[in-house]
Amino acid sequence: MTMDAPYRLIIADDHALFRQGLKSLLEAQPDVVVVAEVDNLDALEPTLAATPCDVLLLDLQMERWALEDIESLARRLIVVVVTASESLEDAANAMRMGARAIVQKRFAVEMLMVAIRAAVSGMVWMPPALQAELASQAGISNSRRLTAREAEIVRYVSTGLRNAEVAHRLSITEGTVKTHLNNIFQKLGIRDRVELTNYALRGGFLTLRERGRS
Repeated sequence: MTMDAPYRLIIADDHALFRQGLKSLLEAQPDVVVVAEVDNLDALEPTLAATPCDVLLLDLQMERWALEDIESLARRLIVVVVTASESLEDAANAMRMGARAIVQKRFAVEMLMVAIRAAVSGMVWMPPALQAELASQAGISNSRRLTAREAEIVRYVSTGLRNAEVAHRLSITEGTVKTHLNNIFQKLGIRDRVELTNYALRGGFLTLRERGRS
């Protein structure tokens, strides 16, 4: 995918009316093209093998629960979950497995496009209300253990910025960023950037405004 090329999407959803309606709405957008659609998970693998794709719009509940498929799919392309579920646990688990965005089906296509564009830009996205619920339920006592600079680094790294980009934003060296990240990992008991992003989502570090900065 080049900078000027439209994002190539595959829709995986077993409800024909929703799938076809979504395809029609997305095709009206200037920066996306729907290259395929599938109505079951068994058809998804051969479709992905035959069709170059940048983003998969995945319904969690088709003929079976799709949550366990996200981890392997997310290694190959950007997964945006489009679901009727309002479950906090479903959303958190999908993000933990590697989804880059969660959009509930009751939202308008404009919200979906915000999520897709954020995900393609290397960020994560979740509806603000769901994000606030995650923060309120998780309790962010761990955040009190972070310094102000460490909290800044959590926000930047969790939006997909590389160490060098974080260093540039904060006018510090890349080595200093690495040192801060090591300290953050130790304080929070996490191992990598994926877990850090999940922590940032639960702790309310990632706001829609902050995601739009990069």
